[in-house]
Amino acid sequence: MNYGKLEYYVSQPRLNRFLTACGNSKSKAQKLYQANIKVSQSFYPVLNLFEVFFRNICHYQVSSHFANPNWIIAEKSGFMSNPSLSASNFYLKNAVVNAERSIRQKGGTVTAGKIIAEQSFSFWTSLFDTHHYRLIGGVVIHCFPHKPFYINRNILNGRLNRIREFRNRIYHNEPVCFSGNTIDFTYAHTVKQDIYELLSWIDSDLVSYLKKIDTIDYQINVASRI
Repeated sequence: MNYGKLEYYVSQPRLNRFLTACGNSKSKAQKLYQANIKVSQSFYPVLNLFEVFFRNICHYQVSSHFANPNWIIAEKSGFMSNPSLSASNFYLKNAVVNAERSIRQKGGTVTAGKIIAEQSFSFWTSLFDTHHYRLIGGVVIHCFPHKPFYINRNILNGRLNRIREFRNRIYHNEPVCFSGNTIDFTYAHTVKQDIYELLSWIDSDLVSYLKKIDTIDYQINVASRI
């Protein structure tokens, strides 16, 4: 496909940033556009598995805290309804209610497992936000039993939010290859490092498992040579 046709279907504003970063070389801009997609693609399985691992370890910790594997249903009228959460519009409670509604609309039976599976990544990362964290006794800090002693809720929250924001960029087809108008994958490298470090603080075996499917560095190296 020639550059003009790609520009027509992708849009000029979206491609202009690639063109500028490539010194107005249309051939390089098109290669960078494709390379950015491949880098984003390489993050999909890594982000997907991280989200699954993180979701489940959060669930285990909160289940233990409330001594109830169905906490995600029971706590709609518990901590999720605490008046202090009015400023966040009872985000967790509404997320659960919406999940229940979606399950019923599909003709399914509402179970804790199905509701857990329906929740977005932000549902789980928000458990590290101060207003939720204190209402569950900070129990989610125990998701990371091997973390250094100086790593606190605030640091974990910052890293989780960075991963979440990067994930959203990829899932919404936003480029991950720039710093300003310069080709730069530093942010992508940082997020990958965050993922691996957080997993190592959960269980080092998760790191080994993830590395078997990780092609991120290869795709970034290819893109960096454009």
